[in-house]
Amino acid sequence: MQLKINNLKFLNRMKYIVICVSMLLSYTTITAQEIIEEEVKKEEKKVETRSDGRIKIDGVAAVVGEFVVLDSDIDEQFKQLKAGGVSIENITRCQMVGQLLESKLYIHQAIQDSIVINDAEIRSYTDQQLNAFLRQANGSMPRLLKIFSKKSEQELRADIYEINKNNSLAQKMQEKVIAEIEVTPEEVREYYNDIPKSERPIIGTELKIAQIIVIPKITQEEKQKVIDRLNEFRTDILENGASFNTKAVLYSQDTGSKARGGKLDPMIRSRPRNIKEFRDVAFSLQEGEISEPFETIYGFHIIYLEKIRGQEYDVRHILLRPEIPQIAIDEAKQKLKDVRKKIIAGEISFADAAREVSEQKETKFEGGLLLNSQTGDYSFDLTNMEPSLYAQIEGLKDGEISEVLNDADRVNEMRFKLLTVSDRVDEHEAEFARDYVKVREFALNDKKLKAIEKWQKEKIIETYVKLNGEHRKCEFNSNWLKKEK
Repeated sequence: MQLKINNLKFLNRMKYIVICVSMLLSYTTITAQEIIEEEVKKEEKKVETRSDGRIKIDGVAAVVGEFVVLDSDIDEQFKQLKAGGVSIENITRCQMVGQLLESKLYIHQAIQDSIVINDAEIRSYTDQQLNAFLRQANGSMPRLLKIFSKKSEQELRADIYEINKNNSLAQKMQEKVIAEIEVTPEEVREYYNDIPKSERPIIGTELKIAQIIVIPKITQEEKQKVIDRLNEFRTDILENGASFNTKAVLYSQDTGSKARGGKLDPMIRSRPRNIKEFRDVAFSLQEGEISEPFETIYGFHIIYLEKIRGQEYDVRHILLRPEIPQIAIDEAKQKLKDVRKKIIAGEISFADAAREVSEQKETKFEGGLLLNSQTGDYSFDLTNMEPSLYAQIEGLKDGEISEVLNDADRVNEMRFKLLTVSDRVDEHEAEFARDYVKVREFALNDKKLKAIEKWQKEKIIETYVKLNGEHRKCEFNSNWLKKEK
């Protein structure tokens, strides 16, 4: 039976990594709706009574090195996976125990190898997560504490920090194990030849996508209206004692921060994550100061520097975007309609039109070609394409030009585009020469998985491991019970 790319013959050996990664990510992928549902549907904790009438309390399921896996840890992982949108239907309790054992083994060995993690970075990431969870709970800390069954913000923050620290240690340990692994062309050939023809992977349909983007122009008059409005806010706060937080909640157009009074994740001088114009203004302020209005690619802002804590700056901001005049919208649409007519009439190629007309710097000089961020090349696999992009190109034939499409991105709340597809390669069985890059990737992954399996086998023997009760009956892929073979 032939398999798709994501179902290669070695996928079973990847399963534990997939589960591990899902669990590492699950703490950060809970959506607002899922948090609400979790709160509504949350069952009361039940106390299990044994057959002899005694109450069963939380016990030790296993020990790896100095790390303990509790029975409640297993239940909690299932809850987090479910909350993160990961299906748990086909994950058994034994598989979950095995994953937890592997995670503890990585952390234990990371400590033994004196792997260093960036504490400030983990604390910053913890702050970001906590702020994200708070947004999902509509800014209510009591509600958030109830959802996570914690007594205080400090307790919740400490738990999130500990999870992030352990995840970072495990990840760095995994990276260390496979850091220097490479494959030679001969190893790639051997890997390909070892796959039975009936099990050769199927490469999904691939194609290239090009686009032409036109953004409606905003007039200076509309920009000045926004600047004047922000100056009104600033004056009201400084001279009349109005609340910056309230202004942000009522008027800011940054949907991510407005519910929190414009509060952003802490800015760190040594980690320039924010755009330059925003950083320059924020870091030029004194504690308690409010900036003049200034412009970034997102619109116009005023910033309130709330507190400075060493390298960390706690800031709030109010974002306003100028209105786009209807005449500018109509002009942008018409411009693309005219370009489309010229391309269809053969007066200009799509690539040349993109270079001449498109307002997206990332693609215009490549003739409008979109870069696949996952692979680093210009080919897109239909089975792994972003759903919104797939919906826009689904019905296009090679060389066909789409109608003018309404679109938006993080920067532009309104823009218009034309799309075309080319170089379509239909679904086919992987061929060594034709699909060498993908086959090489499969071979490299296979080699890394074997290295991880070998590392695990050796470290399990060297490390103190103990399983208790029913968990000793599990059939693990790894030899956690240290049975002689």
